[in-house]
Amino acid sequence: MAPERMSGGVIWHLTMSLDGFIAGPNDSMDWVVAQWSDHGVNTRDIDVQRSALADEILHAAGAILGGRRWYDVAVRQFDGYDGIYGGQWKGPVFVLTHRPPDANPHPAITFIPGPVSEAVATAKDAAAGKAVIVFGANLAAQCLGAGLLDEIVIHLVPILLGDGVRLFDTHGLGPIPLARSLVDCTNHL
Repeated sequence: MAPERMSGGVIWHLTMSLDGFIAGPNDSMDWVVAQWSDHGVNTRDIDVQRSALADEILHAAGAILGGRRWYDVAVRQFDGYDGIYGGQWKGPVFVLTHRPPDANPHPAITFIPGPVSEAVATAKDAAAGKAVIVFGANLAAQCLGAGLLDEIVIHLVPILLGDGVRLFDTHGLGPIPLARSLVDCTNHL
């Protein structure tokens, strides 16, 4: 996947367990980096070496679009804006929601009441020809349903979680045919 292919596209970028979960129970993400930490205890302070594909996506991104649930979890558990891509994200973030923020959000975060097509268009304008990265399972399903998602990039972690937030748990949308464009078998996220 070359950055020029991702230019201007809308990409759902995520990490998933072998049994199809993108977050563990209580929205935990410690399982993602546990192999590089002290068994998942101090995962916020470790330096994770991402795959070349993850770096490509980060560099190709011009804006992030997330759902309200993603935003609430990110603020509550992962340092909000400052935790995106391990603190390496420095661009605009848009949150699709009908509820205004509960507190003063980071100045780079803009809340959009919808519809999803308007949120994607706003994020694309801000991305200025670069990719829009989608965060959040519900928002990604909305983008799929509206035909607004160009790519899904999944980093597969060799773990079985058994419970949590499923990759795709939406009824009435499928089947949605997809085409595999790349399989990268590296040991990094």
